[in-house]
Amino acid sequence: MSRDTVPPSDRTKAGALCERIDAVFEQRVVGQAQLRQSLVVALMCGGHVLLESVPGLAKTTAAQTLAQAVSGSFHRIQCTPDLMPSDIVGTQVFNYGTSQFTTQLGPVHANVVLLDEINRSSAKTQSAMLEAMQERQTTIAGEVHPVPSPFMVLATQNPIEEEGTHVLPEAQMDRFLLKEVLDYPDADEEVEILERISDGRMTRALRSDRLGLDEVAWLQRTVDQVYVDRAIRRYVVDLVATTRGRGPVQVPGLDRLVRMGASPRGSISLMRVAQAVALRAGRGHVVPEDVHAMRNAVLRHRIVRSFDAIADDVSTESIITSVFDAVPVP
Repeated sequence: MSRDTVPPSDRTKAGALCERIDAVFEQRVVGQAQLRQSLVVALMCGGHVLLESVPGLAKTTAAQTLAQAVSGSFHRIQCTPDLMPSDIVGTQVFNYGTSQFTTQLGPVHANVVLLDEINRSSAKTQSAMLEAMQERQTTIAGEVHPVPSPFMVLATQNPIEEEGTHVLPEAQMDRFLLKEVLDYPDADEEVEILERISDGRMTRALRSDRLGLDEVAWLQRTVDQVYVDRAIRRYVVDLVATTRGRGPVQVPGLDRLVRMGASPRGSISLMRVAQAVALRAGRGHVVPEDVHAMRNAVLRHRIVRSFDAIADDVSTESIITSVFDAVPVP
């Protein structure tokens, strides 16, 4: 039996805060509703997002807008093969005047960090960034420096150009809460972009009220309070276990298509995202539809397809759909 553990006043407040973020986005980003949903949900969950698309689809604009919407700091890091870990986390600089070392924090110390083309950086640099994402801190010369709170990383990768890139291993991709794949805007949206550039709306000052960082922290705490019934928890576990071939039902031919299913981190992410989706919808409890809402974004980077699936052009999204269709809904 479902029961709301978030008071009605808090649910109303959470909805109003999300609407304020949406209002800021609408002034800077045309279309891209799914991207907006993913960024807001990831922010509410305290997670990170991996964005995959060709250039020019407003990834940087979206990241900057998110930071502006929550009154947070923003840094963009352009990944290159010669980028060093110290270029990201920071280093110590010797001051000849005082004959002492001073710590210079790197660009990862911001509320919203855009890691552009993460697959162009070396494995060592990727590891340093992912450590900051996981531990929420960096270590410089043995001294620990926590990153700001809230802290969110948006990493992008270009699926077209692969020359000189270092593909993220599956174990590292699993640390991203969501992976969003962006597509081109439709014709009407692209015309709207041109009109906004022509009349200067893309550079005007934001009109809507921004959130404070304390309000973001409140949102994250409230997501934790959203009630998840034991039956829903079991449903989440059954879904993820089915991707590994160990669920309550067997999907015909799945073992031929999937080399590795989602990890327990997938179960955690699926539940956390469902809590955020429920809160955005004004509910204090999770229903199965909340689990379904962002299933592709949660699981597409956690399921490793087999060679047969790649050769037969079977998409990860179709595999996820077959799993959700097979597992009984509570």
